[in-house]
Amino acid sequence: MRNEALARLAEERVDHRFKGLPPDADGLTVAELAAQRRNLFTDGFATPVLALSAEHLEHNLDLMETYATRHGLAFAPHGKTSMAPQLFQRQIEHGAWGITLAVPHQVRVARAYGTERIFLANELVDAAALRWIAAELTADPAFRLVCYVDSVRGVELMDAALRDAGATRPVDVVVELAAGEGARTGVRTQAECAAVADAVAGVATLRLAGVAGYEGEVPQANPERVHAWLRRLVTLAVEFDKAGRFAGLEEIVVSAGGSAWFDAVADVFAEIPELSVPVLKLLRSGAYVSHDDGHYRKLTPFNRVPQEGALEPAFRLWAQVVSRPSPEQAFVNAGKRDAAYDLDLPFAQVVRRDGAERPATGISVTALSDQHAWLATTGEADLEVGDWLGMGLSHPCTSFDKWQLIPLAEADGTVVDYIRTFF
Repeated sequence: MRNEALARLAEERVDHRFKGLPPDADGLTVAELAAQRRNLFTDGFATPVLALSAEHLEHNLDLMETYATRHGLAFAPHGKTSMAPQLFQRQIEHGAWGITLAVPHQVRVARAYGTERIFLANELVDAAALRWIAAELTADPAFRLVCYVDSVRGVELMDAALRDAGATRPVDVVVELAAGEGARTGVRTQAECAAVADAVAGVATLRLAGVAGYEGEVPQANPERVHAWLRRLVTLAVEFDKAGRFAGLEEIVVSAGGSAWFDAVADVFAEIPELSVPVLKLLRSGAYVSHDDGHYRKLTPFNRVPQEGALEPAFRLWAQVVSRPSPEQAFVNAGKRDAAYDLDLPFAQVVRRDGAERPATGISVTALSDQHAWLATTGEADLEVGDWLGMGLSHPCTSFDKWQLIPLAEADGTVVDYIRTFF
């Protein structure tokens, strides 16, 4: 099913829905356009256009596969980053246990393209979504879904919806441990964790599969605080196991891991003692697939453990200089509709003119309008109307969502594929 669904993506026709693509490609299928191996800079692509580096993407996939294997971690990368089934498949081919998602719609996208293991890193109390999930579990014995619970009320709502749906298989749930007072979702105390686990044990529609949480929400996070919270999570799993709460399981799920502290997760999960059955140590980092030139470049754990390797930013947004009103100012034709801006503004990196590329010396992005980036230029800047400006982006989760079909380009500009997103 997966290969057939992914193949159908290549049969989609290129048209006005997909910005940045060559206007003269209208009517071609994605596969036909990819087979032409057009050049991003000389073969009709219109600015603004976002491109993914084929080489950097492959490097990042390889690096995280190696990292997870080296540390004995299973890996369910967070799919909300890209919402691109082609990338989900690439991640699974690179050893991922499954895909993490955040809301039911994302689960539906992943299932439409055959993803068999999904970790839903969120509470799920929507009756309509639970009816659909019950039907999926019934129809496909290979499908496994694990999701958070953090309240007795949530357990009651899930149970009622699943019973009404005639669920034939229980939904696996993990008790979410909050990262601290004032953090996001999750149970705050050990006693409340036990109460939620008791509620799960009292219904036939759910099965307690383990414990989980998100260390990125630890207040005033630093290595000591994050390690301490992760040890609380492990302790919760150990206590649940001693109490017999995981009886009948083939494995116990212990899961954490965003993109800023996965080194701490690897450290602490290596300390998990032997439990009654094997432990699935499930890491969920997602931003690595494209990395970035801002937020995650600064926060990546590989800065702390450089001997383990380094991720490479794979995004570059190309825009064209459309106005140069003064020696101190210029404007390019990409703005908030095209570039992530929730954490940092784009970063001017390179300028292309007449086929030559050079560093964007003396050029900085100072603001974004809907369809323009404001550039400040110093005397060092060599910039003219018509030049192409290549910009790095910060926060991949709000970069992918602005582009439905993203060229995958090699270093010389040859576009070898197109990545379809679903937001």
